[in-house]
Formats: sequence, C-alpha cells, structure tokens
Amino acid sequence: MKSKFKKWLPDPASVRANRWLRWMGPVLNHPRLWHFSRKGIAMGLALGVFFGLLIPIAQIPFAATMAVVMRANLPMAVASTLVTNPVTFGPVYYGAYRLGKTILGQEALSEQDALKALNKAHMAPAASDKSWPERTKLWLKQFGKIGKPLVVGLAIVATASGLLVYFLASGVWALRTRWTRRQRIKKRVKATDAANIPAPQKPKDGWQEGKKDA
Repeated sequence: MKSKFKKWLPDPASVRANRWLRWMGPVLNHPRLWHFSRKGIAMGLALGVFFGLLIPIAQIPFAATMAVVMRANLPMAVASTLVTNPVTFGPVYYGAYRLGKTILGQEALSEQDALKALNKAHMAPAASDKSWPERTKLWLKQFGKIGKPLVVGLAIVATASGLLVYFLASGVWALRTRWTRRQRIKKRVKATDAANIPAPQKPKDGWQEGKKDA
C-alpha cells in the first residue's frame, strides 16, 4: 500500500521546490511530514480535500501549512487539493451554492448566471499579476456577487467531505492492515504445518527380506 501511495504522490524534491511552499524552508524537513502512517495519510487527505473545496485560490499553501501544524503527510495534503480543478470546479461550487441557498432560504440566481459568476471569480485571481492580498480582495469582490449561500454551502461541503475522507481512509487502512496480517499468519501456519509433517519411512531391510522369502 505504501509503495502505491509513493508512486502516486509528489516526491519530496518537487514539494520542497514548489513556489508556494519554499518559504517554509527547514520546517519541511520534519520526518513526520513524510512518514506514511494511517493517521498521517488520513489527516493529509482530509486537509487537502477540505481546503481544495473550501477556497478556490491558495489551496496548496493553506493545506501544507495545516499539514505542518498537525504533522500530517505533506505530499498527500498537497496532492488531494486537486479535488477541485477546471473540470470539477463549476459543478462543485454550483452545488455548494444551491445547498447554501436551500439552507438559508434565499432566492438563487439562475444556473447560467451562477456558473458565469463562479467561473469569473475563479479565473480572475489566477489570471491576475497582482500580489496575493490584492488577488484575495479581487476574489472576495467577485464571490460577493454570489454571496452568503456559497460561503455557507462551501463550509458545509468542505467540512463534511474532509471528515468523511478522514474516517474512510482510516478505515480502509485499518482493514488493509488486518487483512495483510491475517495473510501473513496463514502463510506462517502453513509453513509450520509443512515442516512438522513426518517424512515417509523406508521399510526395514528385514521386512523386505521376509517379503521376498514369502
């Protein structure tokens, strides 16, 4: 299982060289950030999914910072922010907007207008050459057109998804570990039984001679 994760996740060199993470410097050298454990992997996955769904910009820095604070697996936290991408962004955020609108009981924009505003808010900060504070201000201005329902919906979706992913990953890891241990025990038992089976004994010479005489 660990080898499969290592193939899929970004390697330490690429994570340390990431332009959004270089500022952390020596902090990224902590061994627990790279350790493949049940808690570390589950926490890293949950953090990445949470920030990947909650905010459309600076997802990697936020997820990585919290991974450092909580000693979660850093590569997993970085990689799982890709839960939202150009393909999934529109449906995820529109669904969150509709959820927030339902909970708050507010009148929603039409689907076309809502998706247009979401895409504009998502693309504008990324395409800008301004500093991060200015990009954040621009992002907030664009998302202000969609308002409170989106914020509420994203908070609910991100929190629920993060918790679900954490417990699901933890459970799968535990089941996989138990299955692997049982397989090892079965192999040991078979090997022990095979070693304890007595070898077939050769007939004694006297018995063979008596048989020939008969």
